[in-house]
Amino acid sequence: MADITNQLAELQKSGTLRGALTAEQQRALISVTSDMKEAVTGAFHVQECVPENEELKKKVFSEMEQYADDAAVLCSSVSYIEPSKLFAHLKRRSQFIAAHPTNPPYYCPLVEIIPSPWTEQSVVSRTRTLLEEVGQVPVTVKKEIYGFALNRMQIAIVNEAWRLVADGVMSPEDVDKVFTAGLGMRYAFCGPFEVIHLNAEGIASYLERYGSTIQRVSSTFGPPPAFTGPVYDAIVQDNDAHYPLDKLQEMRGWRDARLVALAKLKKDMEDNKAL
Repeated sequence: MADITNQLAELQKSGTLRGALTAEQQRALISVTSDMKEAVTGAFHVQECVPENEELKKKVFSEMEQYADDAAVLCSSVSYIEPSKLFAHLKRRSQFIAAHPTNPPYYCPLVEIIPSPWTEQSVVSRTRTLLEEVGQVPVTVKKEIYGFALNRMQIAIVNEAWRLVADGVMSPEDVDKVFTAGLGMRYAFCGPFEVIHLNAEGIASYLERYGSTIQRVSSTFGPPPAFTGPVYDAIVQDNDAHYPLDKLQEMRGWRDARLVALAKLKKDMEDNKAL
């Protein structure tokens, strides 16, 4: 709770606190319990956030549905596992849905909504509406796929970054710079389709120019790397040197401060656009 109190205070100080209430008023609305019945009874939305362990999550859901209201939306923050595997054993599975946030959620507002085959459409709609109301940006994964969308894209990047180091093409430090000074600058404002659309006279023009090149490069991607051995040691040592493990909390604060600034910039630009 101390960390939550500090975060709310910092958000208020930076001018990025959401909602009409002050940090103190928001903090006063938060309570803590270790009792499932007390936690979910009377709630209209429940968000499960236990570690990514299938059996643990199933156990929590089974207990959750014992006490949740019939009209409650019951969400999981699961990152990879398909909802149909998590919810199949439940009696009230039509109320359950996956809503996977991006870390850190307050600064990265994307949330992936993944319904199971049994999820009622009203649950999907209510989940999306609530997320939008609190300032998140929901997207719907219309078809179950392991890893959903965000992590599949992220893993594709990690795999190729790893291969570039493994093949001696770049150092770990320079791989990170490709994003912090290159791709990340664009992707903060434009998605991959928007990027290629703007880098030519539309997507059709881009693919006419570069489609065969993209296919040629794609054919050189190797299999998923094994995250072991000398390359593993080199990448771990490089990152430990730049970001010592005993300084991680400090570095997370450094990261979050920049995410706050970026979020504020994007908000200010949207507000000016509306004018």
